[in-house]
Amino acid sequence: LPTGSRPTTPRSLPTRAERRRLAKKVRRKRRRSAVKEIPVLIVLALLIALVLKTFLVQAFVIPSGSMEQTIKIGDRVLVDKLTPNFGSKPQRGDVVVFKDPGGWLQQENAADKEDPPIGVKQATEALKFIGLLPSDDEQDLIKRVVAVGGDTVKCCGTDGRVTVNGVPLNEPYLHPDDRPSAVQFEVEVPTGRLFMMGDHRSNSADSRFHLDEPDRGTVSEEEVVGRAVVIAWPFSNWTTLEERETFAAVTRASGSEAAVPGPSHRVATPDRDGMVRLPTPAELPLVMGVVGLHRIGRGQWHVLRSGCGGFGGRRTIRTRRTRGPAGARRVSRGRGGGAAGR
Repeated sequence: LPTGSRPTTPRSLPTRAERRRLAKKVRRKRRRSAVKEIPVLIVLALLIALVLKTFLVQAFVIPSGSMEQTIKIGDRVLVDKLTPNFGSKPQRGDVVVFKDPGGWLQQENAADKEDPPIGVKQATEALKFIGLLPSDDEQDLIKRVVAVGGDTVKCCGTDGRVTVNGVPLNEPYLHPDDRPSAVQFEVEVPTGRLFMMGDHRSNSADSRFHLDEPDRGTVSEEEVVGRAVVIAWPFSNWTTLEERETFAAVTRASGSEAAVPGPSHRVATPDRDGMVRLPTPAELPLVMGVVGLHRIGRGQWHVLRSGCGGFGGRRTIRTRRTRGPAGARRVSRGRGGGAAGR
């Protein structure tokens, strides 16, 4: 046929029966595709949840009132499990979740419970395994870090307050009806261990009640599961949990005043002892960006015009060279002897 002409014979159209068969075939393919995709999506979602729970963040339900009024019974807190893997250690004022060092949790007689229907128990156990539901047998506690390795924590001072390295603490997070401590103690925290106390001091069986043990009630840093970052549920209780301003004046255990650093251009901020902390994983992309810009800035970029290619017969070419001796300058000559680069 000549170009642009139409066929002279009429085009045959499918009959109604053929269209129905074709529509049924398409629907069957779609159903088979959905049946194959749904299990894959479920497995993928479970794997992602398992990875998040194991390495990144995990939700914990608070069953007791030892941290009231900061954290109330039934609150859900999100615990950062990633930064400890990068060498970040608990700081004074952090709220942390840690494993029971042994005998801290009183053994309760479980009441007789009816067995759930078939399938419900397996589904519940699976959700507990991936962290979407709290486990009944997890032996974890949540307390506030009051002193770290090398500190001397004492109660109480002349004004009735807890002191760390001789500095009295003003603790705004305490339960309104509590005093700093009804138990007298003085503990020098061993290196690599933490002294824990609950915010509801009169309702918290913390380090103060294990002073007769070999480590004076302190908890190993290796027992820490992660740092509680925020109360995620209910939304009405949403708040961050760290309280480091209370311990800002606390210096090293040696008694020497740590130098207070001035403003810095570093991404990592100085910690309570004047030491520079390593950037957190969330800050690493920004740090790498700053390093990359610094490396690029060490060289010089030059713009040249070639006499071929591109619109108008010219094409822009960008080149880069390393820094040369002071005062050195590269000059490229274009057509007619004019300077084409700088």
